[in-house]
Amino acid sequence: MNRKTRYWVRRVLMLIMVGAVAFAIYKTVSDGEKQTVEEGMEAPDFQLQTLDGKEMKLSELRGRAVLLNFWATWCEPCRDEMPAIQKVYEKHRDKGLVVVGVNIAESQLTVKGFVRQLDLSFPILLDKERKVVDQYRIGPIPTSLFIDKDGKVVRIVKGQMDDVQIETYALEALSR
Repeated sequence: MNRKTRYWVRRVLMLIMVGAVAFAIYKTVSDGEKQTVEEGMEAPDFQLQTLDGKEMKLSELRGRAVLLNFWATWCEPCRDEMPAIQKVYEKHRDKGLVVVGVNIAESQLTVKGFVRQLDLSFPILLDKERKVVDQYRIGPIPTSLFIDKDGKVVRIVKGQMDDVQIETYALEALSR
């Protein structure tokens, strides 16, 4: 390789490195601008497809308390808490409690089998592209948000809950 070619190769590589660093800085700053969902703030609206192919928006549930549960079929703690969530849902749905399960990035077939196996009757939404997971900045799963009738997040629980916790937090959301 002659001198002139080496000169231009170095310049092009330097431009690529500067571009990569600039992009990394931009992503860090723009990700930092996303607000973390916290207790006391309004739950950000979103729209996802239900397991049966319909569209559902969180804002459509205003006026009712919501338990928003992020989960996956491969997650053992998610599987373990589902029967307790179903039980609390059945007990309090007539009082205005809505449970919405948000499945993270799994196929419709996998989720349907899981729902059928556990006999779940609450709506299941499919977040195939993890847009809502990113919007809510969901870390470990299961993660549950209890939202009051006005759309405000009453409580955020990261990790598995037992039936007493689910019942207590659901009643807290219903009472506001």
